[in-house]
Amino acid sequence: MKLDSKFFDRLRVKPDENRLLRESCPVCEWQGCREPGLYPAPKGRNREGQYHRFCLDHVREYNKGYNYFAGLPEEEVVKHQKSDTIGHRPTWFIGANAWSRNRGRQNGAHPGGFTHRFAAFDPMGLFGEDAPGGKTPGSGPERPIHRAARKCLRELDLEDSATKADIKARFKELVKRLHPDHNQGDRTSEDKLREVIQAYNYLRQAGLA
Repeated sequence: MKLDSKFFDRLRVKPDENRLLRESCPVCEWQGCREPGLYPAPKGRNREGQYHRFCLDHVREYNKGYNYFAGLPEEEVVKHQKSDTIGHRPTWFIGANAWSRNRGRQNGAHPGGFTHRFAAFDPMGLFGEDAPGGKTPGSGPERPIHRAARKCLRELDLEDSATKADIKARFKELVKRLHPDHNQGDRTSEDKLREVIQAYNYLRQAGLA
């Protein structure tokens, strides 16, 4: 009866771990070694994705002498390292191919190849004054309108696009219309006048008037 049989390993409280590794893993590829080949090592250039299997001692020995560019002329090494910085993908200068020249003309490029810095190709008309809800430059202030500011603008009968000059002019007009001195002393519009003044003051503090 063989006491080192694999059947006895299953019955032992602590099986022979090295034996289990040797049976479940490939053998180290180093010549004369029978240890488990637990550690992969690259096979080299033009064999990417392929690996040797070594034990720990021999994978360290292999890595000491490993050279990916072994046997390659020096100029080829420099060329490969330069190409490696861009992932070995083709590159070209902007405007150096037909596709970019045609796209440049669509974007409003100069015939000589110089494009406007802020030109954009918009075939669906999603941007600019032709866009749904789009504004022409200068048609209104470019600012976020909060709910309180919008309410104050409505108090002055103004839209969100009102400028500072529009707000000031409407405020003067409403004050003249609602002030008791301009209504033979009638004070029925005092509450409305107070709301107008409060709305204008808020817009001034918010930097909108």
